[in-house]
Amino acid sequence: MDDHTPPDNKLTTTKRRWAAEGRFLTGRTTRPEAERLPPGQHLVRDWPVLDLGLQPHVPLETFSLRVTGFVETPLSLDWAAFTALPQTEVTSDIHCVTTWSRYDNLWRGVTVRDLLDLAHPTTDARHVMLTSADGYSTNLPLADFAAEDALLATHWQGEPLTRAHGGPLRAVVPHLYFWKSAKWLSGIELIGNDRAGFWEKNGYHMYGDPWREQRYSGD
Repeated sequence: MDDHTPPDNKLTTTKRRWAAEGRFLTGRTTRPEAERLPPGQHLVRDWPVLDLGLQPHVPLETFSLRVTGFVETPLSLDWAAFTALPQTEVTSDIHCVTTWSRYDNLWRGVTVRDLLDLAHPTTDARHVMLTSADGYSTNLPLADFAAEDALLATHWQGEPLTRAHGGPLRAVVPHLYFWKSAKWLSGIELIGNDRAGFWEKNGYHMYGDPWREQRYSGD
């Protein structure tokens, strides 16, 4: 997807500066028992919209989700095939690296585990690269992508995901910072060796655990 990397814009430049400055870091390294809000975060009631300056229109008629790489059964699913898969509802929190968190988001979609059961990852699969219709990409370990509450979401709070929030399909991996939950999801590549996605190439952490405050590379 490198040929379709989004161009620099004001947000990209600003977030590179934040990474260089270590902006928002509190220095906490442990999670107090029963504490729900990660260090350096504040609660919001709305759902802020962040993107790279482009909100692609993905018509359902041309929607395609590809699962490739180290899998026994590569997949290419249109909208009818994807939405025919078992549907699951999950409630989880959002933690954005820009310091806001939102509690109790109700999602509906297909669990990552159900999708991977169709693709059958091989023993060589260790990591995942997610790619989006706007050229965005992000990486994460396969074990985290396949967490029990990880979802490929089509609905939020009972309504279809809006275009601004990544509709028709986005990843939701709630235990990591939300930049790992790619919007407008179009590709899932299972890979062996980890490699950096868009923000990871621009100074952000390769893993992104909110409780360890892994906002930037080197944290």
